[in-house]
Amino acid sequence: MLGTDLKIQMSICQLLFLNFYYKQLCSGHSLYRRFWGLNLLVFLCRVCIPPLHSHEEGSPLWCCCGQTFIEHAAIHKHVARVHNAEIQQLTQDEYERLLSQLEEEPEAAQVQLNEHSGETVDVSVWIPDISHISEEQLKNGPGRVLLYYHYCRVEEPHVICAWQKALCEKLHLTGKVRVATEGINGTVGGTNLATDIYMEAMRSHPLFEMDKEDFKTSDGGAECFTELKVGVYKEIVPMGVDPDVISYQLAGVHLEPEEFHKEVEALLTKGDSCNDTILLDCRNYYESKIGQFTQCLAPNIRKFSYFPDYVDQNLELFRDKKVLMYCTGGIRCERGSAYLRFKDVCKEVYQLKGGIHKYLERFPEGFYRGKLFVFDERYAISSNSDIISDCRYCGHPWDQYKLCSTQYCCQLVLSCPSCRLDGHTACCPTCMTKGQAQSEETSHHKEECECTDGRPRIPQDV
Repeated sequence: MLGTDLKIQMSICQLLFLNFYYKQLCSGHSLYRRFWGLNLLVFLCRVCIPPLHSHEEGSPLWCCCGQTFIEHAAIHKHVARVHNAEIQQLTQDEYERLLSQLEEEPEAAQVQLNEHSGETVDVSVWIPDISHISEEQLKNGPGRVLLYYHYCRVEEPHVICAWQKALCEKLHLTGKVRVATEGINGTVGGTNLATDIYMEAMRSHPLFEMDKEDFKTSDGGAECFTELKVGVYKEIVPMGVDPDVISYQLAGVHLEPEEFHKEVEALLTKGDSCNDTILLDCRNYYESKIGQFTQCLAPNIRKFSYFPDYVDQNLELFRDKKVLMYCTGGIRCERGSAYLRFKDVCKEVYQLKGGIHKYLERFPEGFYRGKLFVFDERYAISSNSDIISDCRYCGHPWDQYKLCSTQYCCQLVLSCPSCRLDGHTACCPTCMTKGQAQSEETSHHKEECECTDGRPRIPQDV
């Protein structure tokens, strides 16, 4: 068993040596190779470094697997040969963690750089005076969830980020706000009073000057989110394409809900004889699974960052076609339609202004059927009684998502109450087996299962 006879202390000279040795290992190598080198040294530090004593003054010893090593080359060869699998696992876990951070977390370094530029901005001037309103009024009472975005040039995103964080905390709002040089995108929950003040603050800010119609609202509150996350990102919606290369300014023609409704009506009237128009859902598969427009094309993708690859794989499908795009609130269509237009294959590209949210306000019993998926603790909201999806286990109509019951799995599952009572609470048989054999030694990294492994990253539609 590793670690039973191993020591974990090191001297200052050993630390200096490891620092130098790591630089030699990493010189000129790829990011993954650098992680391998780093994790080799992590293994050395945690497992193979002895107490401060040595066989000669200033000569370090390494102990591992009952053996003693005097030269660093010898311990390096031993660990690389005998413990390679463990180092590879450390490397893979750390590499995936970093990739996930790059995709999901704020660009903290950029914020820090800007914050240390020497210039200070007082964001309190943009926070309304609410001294006449009690904390109880802000925190208690009927609530709602706001969804909004606004594209504009933001020269100092870290300043807007600080303002948003201060404003939301003052109003006891929860949710997520993304700020970038291309604009702002947010969804926050709180009381009606608090969200009213928030909207007014957004509308009066000189950089945004938003209209009331720019906000989509639904019943909810601060309880719809577990926390408040405000950060600076490269994109306000993560498509994975540099906004300086393909800008929102290249987006398709915006159609008001009434105009979009007429277009869909004309498409449905023509039926199968209409082969020059595509009604495109640019959301993820688990969103379109529980609600969509009639006769739409819904890509089988897990993330919006896969959308560009999907388009690239299906260019012939879109060639010379009129495309009607839609998403939850409109923001994904801004970048998605811009990407389609950038490819220069479509005849025309249109998008639903305000997304499904605004369409359902105008046509609750229109051509969109089923639930509207939302990225908070509610998972979905509804405007009609249609159920277009089924229970994963028994096949009966069901459209209420729950998280997979397997620890650390982040997949959603449609499992009806009857099946859940029978123990069918995991997203797939693989996770069900994991759940039955689960122990405290389970690793803490995000799991992949057959729900993700069996789904192609870049599906091709015919």
